[in-house]
Amino acid sequence: MKKVTMLCMLAASALAFQACENKSNTEKASEEQADASMDQAENMNDSLQTVDSKDSDFAMKAASGGMFEVEASKLAEQKGMNPKVKEFAAMMVKDHGKANEELMAIASAKGIVLPPQMGEDHQEKYNELSKLSGKEFDKKYVSLMVDAHEMDDKAFSDAATECKDMQLKEFATKTSGVGKRTPEPCEAN
Repeated sequence: MKKVTMLCMLAASALAFQACENKSNTEKASEEQADASMDQAENMNDSLQTVDSKDSDFAMKAASGGMFEVEASKLAEQKGMNPKVKEFAAMMVKDHGKANEELMAIASAKGIVLPPQMGEDHQEKYNELSKLSGKEFDKKYVSLMVDAHEMDDKAFSDAATECKDMQLKEFATKTSGVGKRTPEPCEAN
């Protein structure tokens, strides 16, 4: 009986020791995983580059303008009367949608937090446009897009020459040609 008791105690001790060792290994694995996560986060922070405030401002304004042009164009696809206006709006949604996605990717990599929605001035223009219909809508949409492109041309040209960040500079240079074709005001008639 003593041998059986002794054998049980020895087995229990071995199991307890093994459980402690497994706990220790689990803790080590957890610590190693936490260390790896910290290293990964530090590497991500190291890869986020600091961007000049003017470059960041350009990205913020370009994002707001891009959102406005896409949303106003989606509205024009629905409410526009003139087929040429609708065709132009579809092109704007496609081209500026791609440009917006590219800008978001660059901004994310640079640690620039872009606005989740268009700026107040763009929102006001959108709200004004959304209240219109028929030919009045088409004329206002065309007018807004012509104005937006004139402003974009200036902002993107400036950014293409003045941005310190090379990715934003390349984006501005390449994107300044996106959606260049604006409808003639008479096309909205």
